[in-house]
Amino acid sequence: MSIHPRHATFTGVAGNRLEADIYGHGERTALLLHGGGQTRHAWRGAARKLAERGFTAIPVDQRGHGDSEWVKGGHYGFLDYADDAALLGRQIEERFGTKPVAIGASLGGMASLTAIGREPCFSALILVDIVPRVEEEGVRHVHAFMQARVEDGFATIEEAAEQVAAYLPNRTRPPSVDGLRKNLRQKPNGRWYWHWDPAFMTGLRTPAMDRQQAVETMEAAAKSLTVPTLLVRGGASDIVTPAAAKAFLDVVPHARLVDVGGAGHMVAGDKNDVFAAAIIDFLG
Repeated sequence: MSIHPRHATFTGVAGNRLEADIYGHGERTALLLHGGGQTRHAWRGAARKLAERGFTAIPVDQRGHGDSEWVKGGHYGFLDYADDAALLGRQIEERFGTKPVAIGASLGGMASLTAIGREPCFSALILVDIVPRVEEEGVRHVHAFMQARVEDGFATIEEAAEQVAAYLPNRTRPPSVDGLRKNLRQKPNGRWYWHWDPAFMTGLRTPAMDRQQAVETMEAAAKSLTVPTLLVRGGASDIVTPAAAKAFLDVVPHARLVDVGGAGHMVAGDKNDVFAAAIIDFLG
């Protein structure tokens, strides 16, 4: 039987509204934080698998993304996301009575790692294709894709699907573009735009700013990790190389590594069944 989510709303540190889905009714909880430019719907398959295994899985639209509130002043620095993640951990513990596992992809992983480096807000940590020191060429590739149509948008959803296919040539194209609809919003002019605040890339504070501070902050957080930790790397990732993964494991010797063969940076989207099996095996 398919597990259908119920809706929930949380609050970020700026009083910003954060929209979420809740899958399952298990005693253990999992907070799922997507990457930059994505929405909570990127976790749909993994969240259902977790719910089937007795978790309450909670994918959240991060600030400025999806249905969550756009933050006035364009405050989208990596520390803003980390502060939201820590507060989400506390709110989930208050609502459900148990500290969540944090599962963070890319930006969501940066936020989760930084948050737990500041306070014990999670019971375990799963980083999805993100470590403190990543390949800058891969980061530029992601940024170029996100910035390409920020102003112009797309005439149709099919046009957006073509851009996604060009960016992710290793991924099998879905038979329908309907799944992409949740990543887009249609303006009164009839054109479709990505479902995130453009200030995420161009505002006063963005994740791309203070890169060195972000690296140093995450490295310090990694050195302090004591909770069970898993790094899931896309086998074909241009963001986290095998050497970068090894460097992370050298700093966090108790962490485990899973390489998902054939997956790029968007691991859950590229190989969801393999990804879900890996995190469920880790969480027991």
